[in-house]
Amino acid sequence: MTDMTTAAAQRSIYKEGCLAAHALDLLGDRWALLVIRELMLGSKRFQLLRAGMPGLSASVLTQRLASLEAAGLVRRRTLPEPAAVQVYDLTEPGRATWPVIEALCRWGAAQPGHDPARFISPTALMLSMRAMIDRRAARELRVRAGFDFGRESFRGELVKGRWEVERGAAEGDLVFAGTGNALASVIYGPRRFADWQGTGPVRVAGDAALGQRFVDLFDLGR
Repeated sequence: MTDMTTAAAQRSIYKEGCLAAHALDLLGDRWALLVIRELMLGSKRFQLLRAGMPGLSASVLTQRLASLEAAGLVRRRTLPEPAAVQVYDLTEPGRATWPVIEALCRWGAAQPGHDPARFISPTALMLSMRAMIDRRAARELRVRAGFDFGRESFRGELVKGRWEVERGAAEGDLVFAGTGNALASVIYGPRRFADWQGTGPVRVAGDAALGQRFVDLFDLGR
């Protein structure tokens, strides 16, 4: 057996040969899939991972990282000098869970009871945009956008109707700055892009008409 299969066999919860049960043996622990979510756009140090999941204790995060590493979904590595710090990132099987997260985002948006006022991490917002974009309309627009969340920043681009985003300097035709929840209001809320320029807890920069076309691509009710 492969190392991943061996790890799943040793800690099987469901004791079934069902493929869905096997997947849940690997991903079904509480917080496990959210740990993977936080690593989907690049490697992170332990404390930055915790910042993206404030309800998760350090001890439980340590346990989840260990189990995901044993399952072959997460790996630890030490950055070269001068940083020389330990970070976590996803393996290829870990990155391959994106369709699962995307499907959960789209399914969850259609269910009652979602509270957008609760904490939204920067990575969670970037991934929700990737999941909820109007791909047909996005094919007609070319734009680069940067997002500055303080401790984290991202840059993204519309590519053939997809929102392709990565961690990096917040730069582009449009630039957004604020917390995850504040910028979620800009992307998904009812106010127009121009109404956010120079006001409130967020900063937006760029052409107002282009900014409006961009935010109109994202809709939780779609």
